[in-house]
Amino acid sequence: MDTNLVLLKKNGSHKLFPLPSSVTVIGRRRNCDLRIPLISVSRRHCQLSCDNGALKIRNLSSGNGTYVNGKRVDEAAIRAGDSIKIGPLTFVIQIDGQPQTIAKPDSAAQKSSPKEAVTENIADKQLDNSAELVDDLDSLEETGSA
Repeated sequence: MDTNLVLLKKNGSHKLFPLPSSVTVIGRRRNCDLRIPLISVSRRHCQLSCDNGALKIRNLSSGNGTYVNGKRVDEAAIRAGDSIKIGPLTFVIQIDGQPQTIAKPDSAAQKSSPKEAVTENIADKQLDNSAELVDDLDSLEETGSA
C-alpha cells in the first residue's frame, strides 16, 4: 500500500509526503519520522500504522489532540480522502493515488472554537517563520524520512 500525507497549505497549494515505513510517528521531537517543530504539536503527537492493508491513527497522549475529519480521536481507522489535523496542520490521506484530486476538507466538519482559531493563527505565524519546519518537511519529501 502506497500511502502519502498531503499537507494542505494556507495558500491553497499542497505538498506530498510519502509515509517512510509501516509505522510513522509524527511529533515535535527530532527522532520522529515526521518532525513538526511547533509548540502546539506534542513531542510524540500521533502514530500512523499500516497493518494488513488497514491504516490506523493513534493519538500518543498529545495535549492538543489528533483529529480525523474534524473529530478528536484516540484511535481510528482512516481511509483515502480522510483529513488529519495535527496542531495547525491539515493533511489529507492519499492511498494508492486516491483521491487523485486533493481538496480542502469541508469547513463545516473542520470548525474550531474561537480559542482554537487564535491558537491556529499564532501557529500559522510560527509555521510561516519556521525555516526548520520547511527544511524538515522538504527533507522528508526528498528522502522519505526525517
